[in-house]
Amino acid sequence: MATDLAKPPVKAAPEPGRGSGKVPLRTALPRYRWLYLMLVPGLVYFAVFKYLPMYGLTIAFQDFVPFLGYSGSEWVGLKHFEALFTGPDFGRLMFNTLFLAVLTVLFVFPAPIIVALMLNELRVNVLKRSIQSLIYIPHFLSWAIVASLTYLLLAVDFGVIAQFVHDLVGGPRVDYVAQPDWFRPIIIAQTLWKATGWGTIIYLAALAGVDPNLYEAARMDGAGRRRQFWHITLPAIRPTIVVMAILTSGNLLDASFEQIWLMTNSLNRSVADVFDTYVYYIGITQGAFSYSTAVGLFKGVAGAVLIFGSNWLAKRLGQRGLF
Repeated sequence: MATDLAKPPVKAAPEPGRGSGKVPLRTALPRYRWLYLMLVPGLVYFAVFKYLPMYGLTIAFQDFVPFLGYSGSEWVGLKHFEALFTGPDFGRLMFNTLFLAVLTVLFVFPAPIIVALMLNELRVNVLKRSIQSLIYIPHFLSWAIVASLTYLLLAVDFGVIAQFVHDLVGGPRVDYVAQPDWFRPIIIAQTLWKATGWGTIIYLAALAGVDPNLYEAARMDGAGRRRQFWHITLPAIRPTIVVMAILTSGNLLDASFEQIWLMTNSLNRSVADVFDTYVYYIGITQGAFSYSTAVGLFKGVAGAVLIFGSNWLAKRLGQRGLF
């Protein structure tokens, strides 16, 4: 009875910064001063090269004249946005950009996931590491080299693949790099070859964090490889897939400028023009600084809306989301 009537021990209040998980700023700064000091170069970089240049977005609402500067140029409100949305180029640019974005989501986004899952099933470490090294190499090649290799393989006169296809099926020679119908498949094939291997790093890291005891317990319960894959492996990388999908959604209107520009010519321009190349063509070659800034600002705002929208959708579907 004495034990039943004994009062439970009173826990001492946690000291500031201990147990609560939060450290006051005045305590954290001197304690972790070297960590905060290492943070400074990154903050300076983003401030100087990412945030300060955003002041230049004001010329999207001006008829900007370089000799007059930001303060001397005339303010015109939404004039350039109206010209963009009502102009003859907007529909074509939007269609071309979204078409490439859809192809990217369908073919490029799942490719690293599939390759990472296949590599994860390999049990011979030497073979696994060799394949990883080989598929990482294309990431380090510039788009200029990738475009040059593409021309060497597909050129109508001396292309190796073009010659092989011609010998196989006969008929007239096809200039693949100049045909509008072949532009998008070539772009997707280039992206797959260059980006898939590097993209597997994130998913392989997520798979490396799976507890091996889960597989052992599943095998003891009689689960085969297929059930282990479906009930352990896929759920383990699902949060990573969701985060990468949210980040990818923000770049749906962001085509690779260098890649598109290098593969564009006068014959395939009708399907090759996207917002990125259009901004360069209008802003740099024609000097329409205000109009091209309005195009870029529209693309940036659309990307932000897509990120917030996809994050909201992920949370509605029961996933953690990005923020």
